[in-house]
Amino acid sequence: MDDLALDAFARRDEVQRLAAAIAVLAPPDRQLKLMHVCGSHEHALSVWGLRALLPPSVELIAGPGCPVCVCPEHEIREALALAEQGTLLATYGDMLRVPTRAGSLADAAARGAAVRLVYSPLDAVKLARQHPDRQVVFFAVGFETTAAPTAALVEAGLPPNLSVLTAHRLTPPAMVLLLRSGEIEVDGLIAPGHVSAIIGADAWACLSTEFGLPTVVAGFEPADVLLAVYRLLEQVVRGEGVLGNVYGRVVKPAGNTRATALLAEVFEVGTVWWRGLGELPDTGLVLREHFGPVDARRRFGLRLAPEADELPAGCRCHEVMLGRIQPEQCGLFHRVCHPLAPHGPCMVSQEGTCFIRHQFGGA
Repeated sequence: MDDLALDAFARRDEVQRLAAAIAVLAPPDRQLKLMHVCGSHEHALSVWGLRALLPPSVELIAGPGCPVCVCPEHEIREALALAEQGTLLATYGDMLRVPTRAGSLADAAARGAAVRLVYSPLDAVKLARQHPDRQVVFFAVGFETTAAPTAALVEAGLPPNLSVLTAHRLTPPAMVLLLRSGEIEVDGLIAPGHVSAIIGADAWACLSTEFGLPTVVAGFEPADVLLAVYRLLEQVVRGEGVLGNVYGRVVKPAGNTRATALLAEVFEVGTVWWRGLGELPDTGLVLREHFGPVDARRRFGLRLAPEADELPAGCRCHEVMLGRIQPEQCGLFHRVCHPLAPHGPCMVSQEGTCFIRHQFGGA
């Protein structure tokens, strides 16, 4: 079933064939909970209505797969402080509207702060060169997929007026900690294709090795997702818990070795805070001492500490990110929390589960 032609991954007949195979394979006497940890997977599930094709005994839930959603308030407030002090702050578009108790970066821009949307780290370099008389800070957010370009930027050397405020997170170590703690309890995991293209499919072997958890790396076309579900169900039926990869056309076992080497050269692993999830040891990337001169926290003396009550009253984003509830079970969802007035981080980003459900449904 893995031998699909490239154009088959979005074909209706292939999707229907996989859905029928899943219905036959799913154990009728056992409720199964499968998790994905990627906003692009949630987007595919909702846009294509794939959950409606699954049998009632198979539930596919979203996990902590949105880097904007897990970026803690204190790191956004560091960026806010820099922007309001006159620094030209550059960051990705989804970060502009993430709410904090001090407002959002978009609010700061409306008050006159110099906040610029960029599409890549190179855009921040262009800004720094266009404004040589100003300090420019690139607020770098994301998982391994965006951490690699940040590493390449730093390794290549920055203009003297450009520094980096990092908020990068590591996905496999976070999942290991959440599984160990019992915060997440699932029967199988669909691993993210984008992240895995950087770190390799083998980076997820820790889940099957330590927990015996069926894990499959998948792409983002409808048949990609359903094929991953099928492969997970095969493992459950056989009583297996191994690593699979149905996205071999993009993801290799060792990933992009040049990118991973850059990550290791520029960053060291550190303990960081995940918004709504708390402190997770060894799940973040911190600029190495050698790159201290371009570290915005060191350059500007930023020392904000995380705060436990960083989600607004009534917001259940943390439960959505742990797969404990569906967005529709939050009392704020679609009532007072919506994309035009987000209360929690999951309603901001196009990778956020609440945003996707609000736009497309799919529960």
